[in-house]
Amino acid sequence: MNTKKTFAVIIFIMGFLFVSNAQPMPVKGSAETEALAQKLVNQCANIQEGEFVMISGGVRDLELLENIVINVGKLGAFPILTIGSDRMNRRWVTEVPEKYDSRVSESDLKMFGFVTAVINVDYSEAIGLFADIPPERFVTRAKANEPVNELIEKRNVKGVNLGNGLSPTEANAKQYGLSLNELSDLFWKGVNVDYSKLEATGKAVQTVLSGGKEVQITNPNGTDLKMRIEKRPVFVSDGVLSADDLKKGFAASQVYLPAGEAYLSPVPGTAEGTVVVDRQFYQGKEITGLTLNFKAGKLTSMTAKSGLEPLRKMYDAAGTGRDEFAFIDLGLNPNVSIKPGSKLVAWMPAGMVTIGIGNNVWAGGENKTPYSLASFLPGSTLKVDGKVLVENGVLKN
Repeated sequence: MNTKKTFAVIIFIMGFLFVSNAQPMPVKGSAETEALAQKLVNQCANIQEGEFVMISGGVRDLELLENIVINVGKLGAFPILTIGSDRMNRRWVTEVPEKYDSRVSESDLKMFGFVTAVINVDYSEAIGLFADIPPERFVTRAKANEPVNELIEKRNVKGVNLGNGLSPTEANAKQYGLSLNELSDLFWKGVNVDYSKLEATGKAVQTVLSGGKEVQITNPNGTDLKMRIEKRPVFVSDGVLSADDLKKGFAASQVYLPAGEAYLSPVPGTAEGTVVVDRQFYQGKEITGLTLNFKAGKLTSMTAKSGLEPLRKMYDAAGTGRDEFAFIDLGLNPNVSIKPGSKLVAWMPAGMVTIGIGNNVWAGGENKTPYSLASFLPGSTLKVDGKVLVENGVLKN
């Protein structure tokens, strides 16, 4: 299962059923670290004087986190630094009594009663860290965290997430069939995209989708899916939180870096057809030939050529709303391309089409179930009212 999009502000690892492949953020030196911190605080998060800003990350990124704290302070805002680690998260799940899984986090409720923004640096190095944990525990914990998630959405807490499933680590590089240098180069090119051009591309795609009534997604692998999108809000993650973005609510107040996505939730109950996912990663393992069938906006069957069992167990344990078609996401970033022969899948490469089931609050939808599954469809064609927007994985603009 690929992550998208956890509320940036959810810190406790079992609070959501999004299964994260978040990775640590290697930054080359002090100058780059300071420049990145300034970009995150000033451009991406648009922090203002008087804000309460939670900064979260891992021990290995301490210099970057410290620089973020200082840059928040320079603006007259109030930083709150939280530190996590794979070791701590693993021990929490295996050593803290299971009876506490169902307890609502009163500390989070108090914290997010005043926090206005979160800057999160993905830090986990482990893929499949919780593969041996029973799915029911995640379901219980996610249920307990629903009041926290609702508060975050209600208060429109803005978030900046650095990583977006593409962070250059040995584990990610191995999974994607790339060298660490190749993945690192790809990541930094994505982060350092021309944001003015990315914004222009996002607005053009947003205009097409906003004016459309029906979307069709096809792929030579057998994918053929249609849905209605009329009068549905379209959001763009272009790396910058503007004043206009913040007026549009929670879904428009989140930034995912490397940036470059346009996304929406379709008219509920309208998704019809079949999606074939050539490659789906879940808990560090590969699922091949995943086939999802939809009728009246709901998943009616899930099969695969291999590797389905762990994903199926999590899906079966999840609650109401898990089967609802959730969103369409289009990649916009021209600096992120998929190397032929690699297994790389990511949100932001220009022309990538991603669909999902379950939670879609982050995409402007109404389904608040804490379960989400995102599936990448490289090489797809997407038409809006018959007009090609993406052709064989190439964005037309």
